[in-house]
Amino acid sequence: MFFSTLGQIVAGRGDPAGRRAALAVMGRMYRRFDLQPYHDTVIAAAVVDTVRRFAGASWVPEQAGQWEKGCRQALRLSERAAGTLGDGPDVTVAEVVGCEAAADGVAVVTVLPVRRLRFLSGQAVPVCTPRLAGRWRWLSPANAPRADGTVEFHVRAVAGGAVSPVLVEQVVPGEMLWLGPPLDVGLSLKCAGDADLLLAAGGTGLAPLRALVEQVAGSPVRRRVTLVVGSRTLLDLYDAVALDKLQQAHGDWLTVVLAFSDDPDVEPVVQGNLLSVAMYHHRPGQAVYVCGPPRLMEAARQWLPLAGVASDELHLAMTFDHALETARWMLSHRASPLTGPQEDGPAGSAASGMAGDAT
Repeated sequence: MFFSTLGQIVAGRGDPAGRRAALAVMGRMYRRFDLQPYHDTVIAAAVVDTVRRFAGASWVPEQAGQWEKGCRQALRLSERAAGTLGDGPDVTVAEVVGCEAAADGVAVVTVLPVRRLRFLSGQAVPVCTPRLAGRWRWLSPANAPRADGTVEFHVRAVAGGAVSPVLVEQVVPGEMLWLGPPLDVGLSLKCAGDADLLLAAGGTGLAPLRALVEQVAGSPVRRRVTLVVGSRTLLDLYDAVALDKLQQAHGDWLTVVLAFSDDPDVEPVVQGNLLSVAMYHHRPGQAVYVCGPPRLMEAARQWLPLAGVASDELHLAMTFDHALETARWMLSHRASPLTGPQEDGPAGSAASGMAGDAT
């Protein structure tokens, strides 16, 4: 796990969110193994020898220096990540106990970690399949912590993506996934106090917001929650059964609203853009949470403040597409490392999806 992740970082592969996930994993492993700068030489030598062995005829001597330099740079980044993230849940493995097709190109993957995953609703977890060793992607649990320890992830197969099609189409029950440390990505309920909630979910961005609903259900704090779920068409909607069960169980304080942006065959009352429908249900004083594809997040960042949502009431899932966003994430973890159970979670709790779908 360590060397495959290091190799991917040195090779410079992956999008900004994937690289940030890999660094979070490396930072936690760097601290777990108690690595020091003087370990760089032996680690770099091992990586260079491995690459040389498997490169075959494509290997040229000049590559040794390039790989050694890249390893040292990656290890320094890992050292900085270790100092920023501090102590907390270690990297672990989990058995896939369920993998169900939820809609075209969307799978619900349920795993059972060998050690209970300590997370809070709304957090994101770096996830990797050994089929693509070292390629990490953020996924958010779609549930609050459960008594049986299982964790549910929602994954959409993105066209041209490297990891998500494998998770959706190839992973089967019985195999293992690697799980990194759960971390805050802007969706913690701690920032909302006791305020009522307006949750706007696009695509598999529903996962962390559904987990927030479950957290509210298990909390002594009583608040009203409006969950607006956006989808292009009725056929693209997934998790409808779970949403219906939540509405039936908690109808005294939970309202689930559907919004279809491109389906003329549904009732007019549910036709519309996700953010427009969400703002129709907005009330002063609500804490507004948004999670979904990058384009949705960019629109929410630009449009919702203009529509009257106060900056301290707006909580957007991070995508790491902006340098300022990454800096804010790093500062938040430096100021308050996540080391275990938090008071605002359900009893027994500790602690994607990143904003949008895994790639």
